[in-house]
Amino acid sequence: MGRDTLKPASRTLVFNKPYGVLPCFTDPKGRPTLADYVAIPGVYAAGRLDLDSEGLLVLTSDGTLAHRITDPRHQLPKVYLAQVERMPNDEALGRLRQGILLKGTRTRPAEVHVLSAVPELPDRPVPIRFRKSVPTAWLKITLREGLNRQVRRMTAAVGHPTVRLVRIAIGTMVLGDLQPGHWRELTRSEIARISAAESAG
Repeated sequence: MGRDTLKPASRTLVFNKPYGVLPCFTDPKGRPTLADYVAIPGVYAAGRLDLDSEGLLVLTSDGTLAHRITDPRHQLPKVYLAQVERMPNDEALGRLRQGILLKGTRTRPAEVHVLSAVPELPDRPVPIRFRKSVPTAWLKITLREGLNRQVRRMTAAVGHPTVRLVRIAIGTMVLGDLQPGHWRELTRSEIARISAAESAG
């Protein structure tokens, strides 16, 4: 045997990305980034969560795990709470569930449920623009792919633009009571469950 070549242990975090924060560590325009909240070297975002979206973002130094999370072939479910303009009717909900054609690409079927009550979420630092003449509804949407701005594009395509979007789960990883701007490290058993859930699916 030669010199000890053991790699440092990988690290994986679940972060509650606040509204208005870029899902990267640097920005030439000086906007808020992950570096303002996470001081762990070597981790990077596994997937994206847009500047104007909130919620669960996985940061990891494990390339294999990042691929498992982001590659649509693994079909890891991603769960969102979407506040949309107006109450969607059965036709709109059916289109979302069947898949929407977005610039020549049809999305995979999605699980979509109308919530009967407003979910308990932390206040957003920049309130959504309320219009008295336009009521809103909350949807729980589960996707098994990750096209760019997919939820927003899908709901807009059926006439119900999204005004607030919060991701609450990726596979077995859940946001829980983690507050915006805070993170926690995943345990080995939690990481193992991601692989187990994929194998079972």
